[in-house]
Amino acid sequence: MINTPRMLSFAPDQDREELARAELYGLLAGLWLAPPDAALLQQFKVAVTEAPQPGGHLEAPWGDLVAAMRATHVEAAAAEHQALFHAVGRPEVLAYASYHLSGFLNERPLALLRDDLARLGLTRDADGLETEDHIAFLLEVMRWLIAGDDGALCNLEQQRRFFRAHLQPWVDKLCEAVLAHPRADIWRAVAALTQAFVQVETQGFDLLES
Repeated sequence: MINTPRMLSFAPDQDREELARAELYGLLAGLWLAPPDAALLQQFKVAVTEAPQPGGHLEAPWGDLVAAMRATHVEAAAAEHQALFHAVGRPEVLAYASYHLSGFLNERPLALLRDDLARLGLTRDADGLETEDHIAFLLEVMRWLIAGDDGALCNLEQQRRFFRAHLQPWVDKLCEAVLAHPRADIWRAVAALTQAFVQVETQGFDLLES
């Protein structure tokens, strides 16, 4: 999804909480980008019902996501993802920062994002279909900023700056749009967990600044 200056490797001294954050960002990125395949659904069949990151705020939405994944199958998940995000013409839900921040696609928020990505040495995979301001791309960047082994770039301050600039201002709007959509089932659970996780992350970054 993203091209990094070199192959992504994880810092060897990452603690479990930080790795849990990175893994949750990665899971959510994958679910926003594409419907779950059979292998991922099987993982949810045996997934623990406790949230992957400590904190009671995530327990209920994580449990709801596990339940939704266990109740679906590959075809139903693919049909829902198509109906919400890839309908012919204008999709029912647009998962792009530019749209939620400016009302239009490919606007100034995308240009500002590309400037910041260039400073981090990141580019979009040429085979990717989505622009860089798609929610999945931004979540994947956060995963890299948490778990990557380049300490000059992958650190808490860079996480805070990127999150504040490119996720916090608009993700709640996207989640509310999905939560209100009558066709959303699996992605209602994905949106609820994303919304709760962003709230937890916001509180954590607030504490850094206090």
